[in-house]
Amino acid sequence: MTYTIRSMNRQQVDIAVEWAAREGWNPGLHDAACFHAADPEGFLVGMLGDEAVATISAVKYGEGFGFMGFYIVRPEHRGNGYGMQIWNAAIERLRGRNIGLDGVVAQQENYRKSGFKLAYRNIRYQGTGGNPAAPDERIAPLSALPFATLRAYDQPFFPDNRENFLRCWSRLPDSSALGIFQHGKLAGYGVLRACRNGHKIGPLFADDAELAQALFMALQASVPQDAKIFLDTPETNPAAIALAQRHGMIVSFETARMYTGDFPELPMQRMFGVTTFELG
Repeated sequence: MTYTIRSMNRQQVDIAVEWAAREGWNPGLHDAACFHAADPEGFLVGMLGDEAVATISAVKYGEGFGFMGFYIVRPEHRGNGYGMQIWNAAIERLRGRNIGLDGVVAQQENYRKSGFKLAYRNIRYQGTGGNPAAPDERIAPLSALPFATLRAYDQPFFPDNRENFLRCWSRLPDSSALGIFQHGKLAGYGVLRACRNGHKIGPLFADDAELAQALFMALQASVPQDAKIFLDTPETNPAAIALAQRHGMIVSFETARMYTGDFPELPMQRMFGVTTFELG
C-alpha cells in the first residue's frame, strides 16, 4: 500500500489527541479545537492506504517560529520508516524557522541528530485540588478582560504571535481562566483545564512568586477536593519549583525543551507553568 502524508482536517486532529491519550500524555478534553486554531494546516497525518498510522504537529507561529509535537506512530506500524518520513515532512514544513519541541528524555539524542539543542527541562508536578482559597479582590476571570489586554501580557512569554491559539485557550470549556491585577494592571494569568485524568494548570505566568501563588491557589480551589492537578514547571525558574513543592506536589514526568536555533529570550523568572508540551 502507498504511504502518503497530508495535513489533517479539524476532525482528524481528534485522532492525534486520542493517540496521545493512549500514550499516557493526558491531553485536555477540549485541546483539539485550540490546537487546530493555532495553525489549521499544522497537523500532519501519515496514511497507509486509507489507514492513519502516524501523526505529528508542525505548527507555525508568526513569521519565524514553529513548534513540533504529537509525534506518534501506531505501535503495530513502528519500525517501518513511517515515523521518520512524517518527521522529515514536519521539519520541511517549518524550514527557515527556529523550531521548538518538548521531547521525552529518552529521545534527546535523536532530536540532537536533527539539529535540536537542549535549552532546559520542564518538570511535571502532580498534586491535588480542592483546597479553599480566601477571596482575593485582585483576581478576575479572563472573560471579564479585553482580549487585547491578555494578548499584550502574554506576548513576552512566547517567541512569536500566538493570538489565534490564545483566544481559544482563554475560553476553553470545563476550565478556569483567571487574571491577577497589581497597581491597576494585569500582572499574571493562569488557565486550568479538564484533562482525561484530572486537571492541568497551564500557563501560569506572573510578575512575581506571590502573585503566582495567589493564582495557583485560586485555580486549585476551582476543582473538587482531592482531584488530581498537574503543573509543568520550567526547571530554570527555582520559584516555580518551590511553589509546586510548597503545595506537596510530586514529580511525575519531565521533558526536554529543545530548539534548532538560538534559545528565545523569555522571562523565565515569571514563567511558573508551561502552557502545553504539545504546542509550547
